[in-house]
Amino acid sequence: MNANWPSAKFPVKPGDDRDLQRWVETISLRVFGKPFLHRAVFNSRLRTTGGRYFLSDHRIEISPRHLKELGPEVVEGIIRHELCHYHLHLEGKGYRHRDADFRQLLESVNGLRYTPSLPSASRGKGRPYRYVLRCRKCGREAYRKKRMDPARYRCGVCRGALTLHDC
Repeated sequence: MNANWPSAKFPVKPGDDRDLQRWVETISLRVFGKPFLHRAVFNSRLRTTGGRYFLSDHRIEISPRHLKELGPEVVEGIIRHELCHYHLHLEGKGYRHRDADFRQLLESVNGLRYTPSLPSASRGKGRPYRYVLRCRKCGREAYRKKRMDPARYRCGVCRGALTLHDC
């Protein structure tokens, strides 16, 4: 680890592109034995993926949320994954997920095959319904994910008026 980084345990500050650039260059030399000659940047808009490699300009984007919530060990696995795409693409080999070259290289460098889910992204998953429709006449309940205007509908059993409540 470089002494210029914020700490040995947490090598990059989320959002600091210069530190990320050095970290990716270091991993590329140490693990692949090849230099990383393009840009590596954080992209805070990434939510469902930990990183992306761009074929057009060869840059790598990493999610700062994954660094904050899952730590540097997971992000290093994501960086290794993206560097597999990078090096194979530049060598003219199979760089896609389905290609044998990619799978072999990813396994040999211990890169992550899939990005783990973020803890913050799983909020609300335990309770799939947000609203409950209740009949004023018979008390029957119906659950909904989306909000709706209960005045436009009637109970399917007794034709009574409905009320909408939060779960």
